[in-house]
Formats: sequence, structure tokens, C-alpha cells
Amino acid sequence: MPLSEYFRILYRRGWILALMALLTAAAAFVFSKLQTPVYQSTIRILVQPARTDFGLTQSAKILLRSYVAWMDTDRVAADVIDAMQLDTVPEALRGNVTIASDDSRFVIQIDIEDENGDLANDVARKWAELFIQWRNDENQKQRKEDRVDAIILDAPRYSLDRPKTSINTLAGGILGILLGGVIVFVLEYIESSVIRSAADIERQFALPVLGAIPSAERKK
Repeated sequence: MPLSEYFRILYRRGWILALMALLTAAAAFVFSKLQTPVYQSTIRILVQPARTDFGLTQSAKILLRSYVAWMDTDRVAADVIDAMQLDTVPEALRGNVTIASDDSRFVIQIDIEDENGDLANDVARKWAELFIQWRNDENQKQRKEDRVDAIILDAPRYSLDRPKTSINTLAGGILGILLGGVIVFVLEYIESSVIRSAADIERQFALPVLGAIPSAERKK
């Protein structure tokens, strides 16, 4: 199909693409606005070995995973609930928590999701404080040179996690263009078998039209 044919189709059917893009983008925008906002609070904990020799440093990297496993338990979640007097259960609270470690930087990151951003900050802070308290208690049982300290790097901060209105609207618009393209393709396919003029014959069969038989009405 020559390039000019695509331009012809776009000229005739472009409004379908624009309309579908507008409708789906508007639907995605409205859907996003109707969703309840969910915020994510993040807090980072730095784990520091008392000395920087290779042995203790490597041990601390391995221990990071153990620390994550210790923090991501119903017991710790229950301690957070008790300390903050939250109206929830450990299993539900853990469902909103993500804990991961960065071995290269000796950092543990805690992410809390909640519909209340300030509450998410408070939960993240309390979770980190309980871990630090536990590390301090464990350090008391160790020699000073074998201790592993933990400190909070920054105060927790929350940001909107979802809905992502801009992304959803853009995705809706792209989907609308694709749907519009399908509609245009179907319409063109249906019309391709219908011959209305000499130009249609030339376009479909690549043959020049030498003459045309006038209709009965035109003869009259």
C-alpha cells in the first residue's frame, strides 16, 4: 500500500483515533480520581560494624539478611501494633510492609503503605526503632569490637504511591489509539470490497479506467 493511501485513510478516519484516545484517556483519568490514594513511607537504617576488618564486614553483610528476616515477622508487627495502639492484626500490617537490604551499602530499607501518609511515617519510624532497640540489646552481650550498630539515616517521608493518574491517563490514551486503529482497519476492510467510483477500481486493481456506463437515471 503506497504511503499516500495511509495519509488518505488518516485524513478520513483520523477523527476515530482522536475520539477513542480522548474517551479512554478520560475514562482512565476519572477511574484514577475515584481510587482511594495510597501513600508509601520509606525509612533507611544504616548497619555499622564496630570495626572495618574484612571478617566482620563480610559477617555484617550476611547478617543483613538475617536482620531483614527478623524484622519481617508477625512478632515485630505485633510489637508495632501494641506500641502504637493500632486497630489491626499483625498479618494485615505485614501485608503493607516491604523490607529489603542493600548489602553494598549496609542499608536496610523499610517501606510502609497506608491510606494515611502520616500514619505510614509513624509505623515506619516505630518499626525502625524496634530494630535499633533490639540491636542495642544484642550489642550489650557482645564485646565492643564485635558489635554491630544500627542508626536511622533520615526521618521517614511519604509520597503518593497510587493511583498514578498521569501514567494511567497516558496509558488510556495509547490504548484508545490502538482500539481506534482496530476500528479503522475493520472499516477499511469492509469498504475495500465496495466499489463506488472509477478511482476505487484504479486503486484496487491498479488498472486505468477507459470508460464508464452511465446509470439509468442519468440516461433519462
